[in-house]
Amino acid sequence: MILDANQLASIRQHNDEELRRGSRATHGYPARTVQDLLHTVEALKKEKKKWKKLAQDRGKTLKAISELASSQPD
Repeated sequence: MILDANQLASIRQHNDEELRRGSRATHGYPARTVQDLLHTVEALKKEKKKWKKLAQDRGKTLKAISELASSQPD
């Protein structure tokens, strides 16, 4: 299942309310488990951004190398 930013924010808000309730929390997944999953999602987003930037930089570098190689006389 893919969640958009609004759904993640809603889950985070609901989970924060569950954490504040403490021992009076409703039945379902433990709030700490949900919190850990939300942290994992955020960490994965950061990793994805990092790898995307790295791939873009790699593409730019390869293009520059290609241009230099093609402009060299044989």
